[in-house]
Amino acid sequence: MLTNSDALQLPRVTNVAAMILSARLPLAALFAVGSTLCGCSANPAHSSVAASAGSAGALASAGGSAGAGTAPESSAGAPQLMLDLDASMPAAAGAPIMLTGVTATEVGGYKRGDEITAGAPNPTLSVGTNDGCGVLVGVVRDFNTKDPGRHPDFEIFSGAGPTKGLVAPGLDADRKPIYASQCELMANPSVCPSGQQTTSKANFDQWYHDTPGVNRTYLLYFQMQPVGNVVSFQSENFVPMDDAGWIDEWLGLDGKMHNYGFTTELHVKFKYAGGESFTFKGDDDVWAFINGHLAIDLGGLHESRMDTITLDDRAAELGLEKGNVYPLDLFQAERHSTGSHYRIDSTLSLVDCGSPIVR
Repeated sequence: MLTNSDALQLPRVTNVAAMILSARLPLAALFAVGSTLCGCSANPAHSSVAASAGSAGALASAGGSAGAGTAPESSAGAPQLMLDLDASMPAAAGAPIMLTGVTATEVGGYKRGDEITAGAPNPTLSVGTNDGCGVLVGVVRDFNTKDPGRHPDFEIFSGAGPTKGLVAPGLDADRKPIYASQCELMANPSVCPSGQQTTSKANFDQWYHDTPGVNRTYLLYFQMQPVGNVVSFQSENFVPMDDAGWIDEWLGLDGKMHNYGFTTELHVKFKYAGGESFTFKGDDDVWAFINGHLAIDLGGLHESRMDTITLDDRAAELGLEKGNVYPLDLFQAERHSTGSHYRIDSTLSLVDCGSPIVR
């Protein structure tokens, strides 16, 4: 079990590769991460906590549990994540760059980055020859959930449990989910136990594609927490779009107003060695694809649900061979207000910390 005292302690960053972002992004958002975090034994030389001057105490204590439905704090005094960049990087010249304003969660933390504009290049974050990632980078898309102009898939449906089969078993050419729902207006009760969950392919395709006037896309950083050979992120009040995007707020379980109605996606790569496992938890829709195959299917409107995959048990089905590198694509949607949960537990040895696909 992960304890609060473990949260927000990151290994020192070494042997890094550059992250290329849009020219709109400030220097503080440019970073690269490489560290032995998962799927391998700890390296003492790479395991010290990196903190800015005067912030070591904040890093050690910022992981306190906020409790279910309680908004984590992210004030000006929030912990600062310092990433030591390789001296060979011209922009860094060996100096540390601060990623400030990290929102502390039950395990790890998150930070919403700059908005991604149309035509911006896809950012990438690699770790070279090292295993593991201290920070993952993905994207979050915010949707309007209130009239006029409310997206028809948000703040309308409900469900008592996951609805499988809303997406196809594989991904499209852009590594996005393919709509396969039978849970529209005349929902098939045999496969749609909670009734209608979606409206159309055209509306679903907007969930994970940049669509001007429909969604707004931002970079999203997940600060992972290593404990033994497991790295985790856990937030029981996952609200990365607060005070941004459409700012269409709803009252949350914590009695505060939050901006719900968003989707997230992560695209990373791992080297399969054998013995790994991966856990994904969220609400509402949660999908994990390994090597392009649907591995975790928790789609539809539901309370927080979790599923774990042991890779060895499904290696043949997923087309995995030991020693090879494979993609892991994660998709989540928060489609109804009052609560939002997100959790990752992984023993995968990551070799790419995130390549957001922003088209």
